[in-house]
Formats: sequence, structure tokens, C-alpha cells
Amino acid sequence: MIETTEYKKIPAAILHRVTGKTDINEVKSGIAEAEEIIDKVIHEYGRFNLILDPRGHDFADLAAHKMWKMWLIQDVPSKGKTNYTAIIVPDSLIGRGEKELMDTEKTKFFFDFDEGSNWLQKMVDIEENSNGLMRKGPSKTAEYIAAGRAIESIKPQGERICYDPYAIHFIGQEFLKYFELLSRSPEMAKIIMEHFERLYPGVYNSSVARVRYFDDFVRTSADKGLEQLVILGAGYDTRAYRIEKLKENVKVYEVDHPDTQSVKIEKIKEIFSSLPDHVVYVPVDLATENLGQRLIQQGYNRSQKTLFVMEGLTCYIPPKAVDDILSFIVKNSAKGSAVIFDYFPESLVNGICALEVGKNLRNFVEQYNESFQFGIKEGTIETFLAQRGFSQIKNVTGEDFKRAYFHGKNENMEVCGLLSVAHAMIE
Repeated sequence: MIETTEYKKIPAAILHRVTGKTDINEVKSGIAEAEEIIDKVIHEYGRFNLILDPRGHDFADLAAHKMWKMWLIQDVPSKGKTNYTAIIVPDSLIGRGEKELMDTEKTKFFFDFDEGSNWLQKMVDIEENSNGLMRKGPSKTAEYIAAGRAIESIKPQGERICYDPYAIHFIGQEFLKYFELLSRSPEMAKIIMEHFERLYPGVYNSSVARVRYFDDFVRTSADKGLEQLVILGAGYDTRAYRIEKLKENVKVYEVDHPDTQSVKIEKIKEIFSSLPDHVVYVPVDLATENLGQRLIQQGYNRSQKTLFVMEGLTCYIPPKAVDDILSFIVKNSAKGSAVIFDYFPESLVNGICALEVGKNLRNFVEQYNESFQFGIKEGTIETFLAQRGFSQIKNVTGEDFKRAYFHGKNENMEVCGLLSVAHAMIE
């Protein structure tokens, strides 16, 4: 018998047991049931932890055992979402050999179930305290994105793709050193940028083009009678302070993790001496907390025309959180409201992207104690949004960025095909 259940004692944990006589039909049904539970946990948390306990297995024949084993060592890892695995084995010569030879940082063998469960709980606690649901400290990726805007903004007007005069206020010493180098030794700065481009071809150009596209979209929306702007995962976004039309008659709600938002609020006070009246700060951990409740408490008006902006957000929160946000938008927005967000392909998030830049990007965000959790399968964005109640869906690719913004001196610059933008309406 194959039994798979959610192990409720540990967040995002699954218990998979094999006991007694198990024939090939039971293996097939057991795998199908396990797949459903794994997909459910991935949808809610963005990844899963596994306790595997096959100590009581007695497969009816070699074919049944082989089918189960192949699923376990090939199909499950191919999801790219397995986090930590505790494997419970008999205290035998074979079991001791497996433990000795096959223990890794994220997969360990144990002779006792409670010992394996306790280890898994410890590892999940450590991860959540450093970069997961209980993240402490402001987002480093928010600082990195601000640094990109700052670098672009010091270029001559005819060369820069986007312009943000306030971005430089949100970067720390690590990035300020680059700006000092840029002024002292442009050639050395160029070498550093070329090295970055070799590792992440087109990523910088696509990121500043994304800023420009979002800027243009927000400005156009404001010109067409926008009443509310909700910036989700606002980070160090400065649109509320540099787009003049927003200051006139648009209420802006900046929603972000309280650790990042508190730093931003202090910076805004430093720049402008006080907080602007048209901006409302809403501290929410979008990965775990209820957006709608907090937003409405802060004065969000369901009857007003609203634009929801998610720039550099969806890839860092679980699929369930993305679904919950989109569901709130559809159910609580006036006719003519819209959403705009960027996203990565599912293959990048799952770790099966064949492009070297995809692997490098995953490694890069992990250096900043964050991880990719959500992506959309290539070619399915229209279906994805239509199924969730949106219409007038448009997908914007790297090539679209290139046609729109990269002219003159920038004509031959490379863009990254992994980053796309989508926007849609509520009717």
C-alpha cells in the first residue's frame, strides 16, 4: 500500500509511506494520489518538504518496485520544487550504507522517524527565519532593482531607457561603491558591467525596459481617469513621488513586507522631509497574509477605477498567493480597473530551464536569501488570466521591449527572453 498525506506538523511537508504487499495497480493509484497532494502543497507554498518512509514495503514484483522507484528518483525531482527530504530506513547494513554514502545537505537518512521529523522541522525553521515566510530585514533584491534604475538614470537623456532621480537614495554602500568607481574609472566600471552581461545576458536591459514600460502604463492610466493605484510588493518603487499626475488626484497604496516598508518610509522622510498625503503605506507579507482585509482597512475603495501594479513580485511568492491576489482584484475592483505584472516562465522557476542565464539567475537570487516560487508555463498567459476572470489580455515580450525602446546607440543591445510583462482589464 502507498499512502501520501500532508504532514501538518511541518509547513509544506508531505509524508509518503509504502507498507505491505503492493502490486503495480496499487503503485499506479498511489502515485496518482501522491501527485495530487504534491501539486496542492506546491500551489500553496511554492515548494514541498518530504518525509519518505518505505521501511514496510513489500512490492509484489520487480515491475511494481521499478515503477515506484523511477517515479521517486525521476518524476518527483523534475518538478524542481523539493526542498528538504528526510528518508527513514531500517537500521541494517544496507540502511547504514545509504546513510553513509548518500547523505547531502538537503537529503538525509535516519533510522528513527521522530529523528527525521525533528531534523526536517529544524531545517524548515532555519530557512523560514532567514528567507522564507518569516523573512527578517529589508529585501536585498529591492535594493538591487533600485541600483539598476540609479545606474540608468545617470546616463545622458538620449541614451537612458528609464529615469528615476530618487533611486540612488535607496541603495547601500555595496552599490554606492560602483557609482564611485563609475566616476573615478569609467573603464573599470565598463569591465564590471561587461562581466555582469556575460553572466546575465540581456537581464539589465530588460529590467530597465520593464521600468519604462510600467512607467508609461501608469502615466497612460492616470491620463485616462485613474482614481487609485495599488503597488503590490512596492519595494523601493518611486512612481508615487516622480509621476506628477499621480500627485493630483490619485490615491496610491504601497503594499509591502513591513521590514522593507519601514526602511522605505524613513528614506522618503529624508528625501521629502515628510510623507506625502496621497500615499498610504500598507504593511503586508503577501506570501502569508490577507491582502484584501488589510487594504480595505486602509481605505481602499472597491468602486473606484484602480490599477494594480506588481513589478518584480510574482516570482517571489507562492502560486496560491498569486491566485489569491488576482482573485481579490477581480472580485473587488470597479469596471475598467486593470492589473499589470511581470513574470518568468515556469521552466526557470522549476530549475529545468536549459538556458545558462536561467541557472545564473536562480543562483543570484539565492545569494540574497530569496528564491523563485512562481512562474507561468510558456504560451499560456492568455489562458491563465482569462480563467481568472480577466479580459483584454496583452503579453509583452523582450522583443517588444526592443522594438519600443532600443533605438540609436541602444539598437544592438541584447534583451532577456525570460522576462515578460502582462496586463489585463476587469470588465
